[in-house]
Amino acid sequence: MNVSAPPPVAYFDHAATTLIYPEVVDAMVAQLSRLGNASSLHGSGRAARRVTEESRETVAAVLNARPSEVVFTSGGTESDNLAVKGFYWARRSADPRRTRILSTAIEHHAVLDPLDWLASDSGAEVELLPVDSNGRLDIDALRTAVDRDPDSVALITVMWANNEVGTLQPVDEVVSVAARHGIPVHTDAVQAMGQVPLDFAASGVDALTVTGHKIGGPFGVGALLLRREVELVALLHGGGQERDVRSGTIDAPAIVGFACAAEVAVKGQPQRAPALAALRDELVDGILDVIPDAQLNGAPGAGRLPGNAHLSFPGCEGDSLLMLLDAQGIECSTGSACSAGVPQASHVLLAMGKGESLARGSLRFSLGHTTTRADVVRVVAAIGPAVQRARAAGATSAQGNRA
Repeated sequence: MNVSAPPPVAYFDHAATTLIYPEVVDAMVAQLSRLGNASSLHGSGRAARRVTEESRETVAAVLNARPSEVVFTSGGTESDNLAVKGFYWARRSADPRRTRILSTAIEHHAVLDPLDWLASDSGAEVELLPVDSNGRLDIDALRTAVDRDPDSVALITVMWANNEVGTLQPVDEVVSVAARHGIPVHTDAVQAMGQVPLDFAASGVDALTVTGHKIGGPFGVGALLLRREVELVALLHGGGQERDVRSGTIDAPAIVGFACAAEVAVKGQPQRAPALAALRDELVDGILDVIPDAQLNGAPGAGRLPGNAHLSFPGCEGDSLLMLLDAQGIECSTGSACSAGVPQASHVLLAMGKGESLARGSLRFSLGHTTTRADVVRVVAAIGPAVQRARAAGATSAQGNRA
């Protein structure tokens, strides 16, 4: 009996994670075979410390920061928590009036959930500011919120680029508003690193989150870039590693891999980004030709990440559409989260003014360093039949519910 081989995977979920670079694997394997705790004083410990500090210098160089400003963490979620909670506790301790935190309604849950926790546990007054129909922060709303009582604002946290629809945020304008009142600014730049230029020194932000597995590095390692002059309360207490704000045994192999990936991703960004944008535009144009009533979500052109294409398909459930594509070896993601098995509309799309039905019928195609034109052609060829089947399934389900 002949069994046909499954189709090769066309991977369009690079925003979730991307393939590790071969040179990163080589660097990590070499380090994994070496002995030494970077906090030990003997020769093996000093060797582990040396490669850690060399990696810190590499990350600092590609992001235009000082090495002392690079605090290694376990990844984006820890970095966001450290920044949001650490700033809030430090600022409120210095002045009890500072209880307000300003953010946006479209942040990643690695920011939104700590904000919710601070509101319920530590007396924070969280204000989630509106965005426009493209998912861009309303800077006038931010200015109004700050001017209402600047002395009560503990911090502002606004992501660099949205993880769902790819819209770039006006971080420079946020910094300008905050600087007039000495308010610290944190930005989650997890999606931006390697896709758009990042310059920590020039940005003016006080803290910036990045992680390894989004840029061709390993899971479980990232960094919080943190200006030397700012005060931050630690989440973890122990050995005092990482400037006394992030205790824990240093993972030298992971840090070496992260630094290697950072160098490859950032140095290759000027050439990679235009190529990704061209493939992205070909993908969007092809989908809209086949499905004319599909809607592109997020900012147009240069206002979004080059590797992001987020579309809504009226009459479809995103989960059904995703599985139909997955059956053909095309991997992407929905614009929704699933809680206890119940599909929920994306908070990002709802904040942008999309209706719940349209928000639930959305897919994110995110491109990366392994994406090819052949992958794009496969999606365009598969999307029409998939949408047709998803709509038919939805219509049948609706008829059954009415019966």
